[in-house]
Amino acid sequence: MDHFNYRDSILHAEDVPLTRIATEIGTPAYIYSTATLTRHFNVFQEALSWAPEYLICYAVKANSNIAVLKLLGDLGAGMDVVSIGEYARARAAGVPGNRIVFSGVGKTRDEMRLALEGGIRQFNVESEPELLALSEVAASMDTIAPIALRVNPDVDARTHEKIATGKSENKFGIPIARARAAYAQAAALPGIEVVGVDMHIGSQLTDLLPYRQAYSKMAELTRALRSDGHQIRRLDLGGGLGIPYKRDNSAPPLPIEYGQVVRETVGDLGCEIEIEPGRNIAGNSGILLSSVIYVKQGEGRDFLILDAAMNDLIRPAMYGAHHDIVPVAEPATGAELSAYDVVGPVCETGDTFQKGSQLPALADGDLVAFRSAGAYGAVMASEYNTRPLIPEVLVDGDRFAVIRPRPSLEEILAREALPDWL
Repeated sequence: MDHFNYRDSILHAEDVPLTRIATEIGTPAYIYSTATLTRHFNVFQEALSWAPEYLICYAVKANSNIAVLKLLGDLGAGMDVVSIGEYARARAAGVPGNRIVFSGVGKTRDEMRLALEGGIRQFNVESEPELLALSEVAASMDTIAPIALRVNPDVDARTHEKIATGKSENKFGIPIARARAAYAQAAALPGIEVVGVDMHIGSQLTDLLPYRQAYSKMAELTRALRSDGHQIRRLDLGGGLGIPYKRDNSAPPLPIEYGQVVRETVGDLGCEIEIEPGRNIAGNSGILLSSVIYVKQGEGRDFLILDAAMNDLIRPAMYGAHHDIVPVAEPATGAELSAYDVVGPVCETGDTFQKGSQLPALADGDLVAFRSAGAYGAVMASEYNTRPLIPEVLVDGDRFAVIRPRPSLEEILAREALPDWL
């Protein structure tokens, strides 16, 4: 469910017509719904309401705009970060360090130091070398680093190969067969406090079975670690629950169903539960608004050339991902549809969003919206072809605000410098 619906024949974001945003802000632009972000966070709260202690750590990489982080942080969210830059964003949004979890396979010593100085809930440690480095940093600061070891359970998440993280061939985590030895090593190191176990098997999961398999292994490991003398009090279960990118009858499992799997697999361990949803909170909370530049007749096909491009939304080019594309002006009932290849203006054949998309007749200047673009859209954008990063807009009821402005070409060029010899 989201809050982007037709009203008076115009697609609205909550109570704001998208035509108004296009007129005042221009296109392309990302638009996020406060009501949808709030609802999706609260659904996860409900899914874990059975747990005596839990924390929903929003995966900042999905959408890292500080306004989005502030909104979720004020609702009680923790944050899952994978760089010191994301950590800084979370702190700038007012999220305290004791609600921030630091994940990622390549944390540097400088990042570790800065996070320890600023406050951290835990480090999700991904390898033995990282564990040794963190111990050295924490000991040199005369402080303690709380950690959970990320364990790779060798479970197939049944998702896109580029976002699967829980198989033995993936770069993430410590193999489960080595976990007990790694925990013994951690317990013997200075500056390290073992607080839990971490596991994350992938993104855009549309089947609960891989979760059940992974969390059953986590429960078994937790019992073994406790028998080894470790005080395991926290389980970080990762995130990855998928969203419906297509408006058809196939829908991923609901958070409430996911929460039941958590309860059935690890609910009897008496541990605090952490989860790290990102896409499921932000994905359907945002759209990409774009204008038609030209309708071009090709050889045997028509092209809808938009002002949005692959540098603005890379997912179709990178993953072959689908986003429903809809006209902002509601088509008449029974309107005839035509097949368009929907493309952007970037000088790449890969700058193609959809081929053969069935849409009503459109003309230069018409507005279209890409649904389910709130996650991994703006955060993965670039300035390829020297195209400015596009604005991000947050809607709340009948009001909206620009939460990241479009830079001018002068601002882009001013970031660069000529060496003295030129």
